[in-house]
Amino acid sequence: MKRHLLLATAMVLLAACASTPVVHTDHDPAASFSTYRTYAWRQEPPASNPLVRQRLVAAIEARLQAKGWSPAPESEADIALVGNVASREEQTIETFYEGPAWGEWEWRGVTGHGGYRTTHVYNYTVGTLVLDMFDTRTKKAVWRATAEGTVPAMPKQVDAALQAAVDKMFAEFPPAP
Repeated sequence: MKRHLLLATAMVLLAACASTPVVHTDHDPAASFSTYRTYAWRQEPPASNPLVRQRLVAAIEARLQAKGWSPAPESEADIALVGNVASREEQTIETFYEGPAWGEWEWRGVTGHGGYRTTHVYNYTVGTLVLDMFDTRTKKAVWRATAEGTVPAMPKQVDAALQAAVDKMFAEFPPAP
């Protein structure tokens, strides 16, 4: 029984570590990204932890600056950035069977011999980051990226997940004309 519990715990931990954010991007095909050179934050992503917010803003700005964009006052910027963060709690329920009536992966069909069932409930947080870009002249949305994934418990893992999400969001930015 302990072996199955240890195996189940290891599987959940490996799944959490291997979890990569699911990223979706969309853009206005009429937008001319080659004309955009400056950006300003209209709304930074609200995060309950100010250190995470600072790291998130820095990661996004680093990707934009790597593309040749630079920060500017909002009144002079080509693009206004709007960030949002949301989270929700989810559960995974796993049941493991063992005992005299259970084989490795199948029911042996032995009548009268009970097996043992162990059920574990795992709670975890799923976070979503949304970044919108608006053309400041037309006031129209020109680009959106969303990243969703499991939020790790340890600060170093949160930073790694944040970097992975932002990297995937900007992997094909700016969009091709």
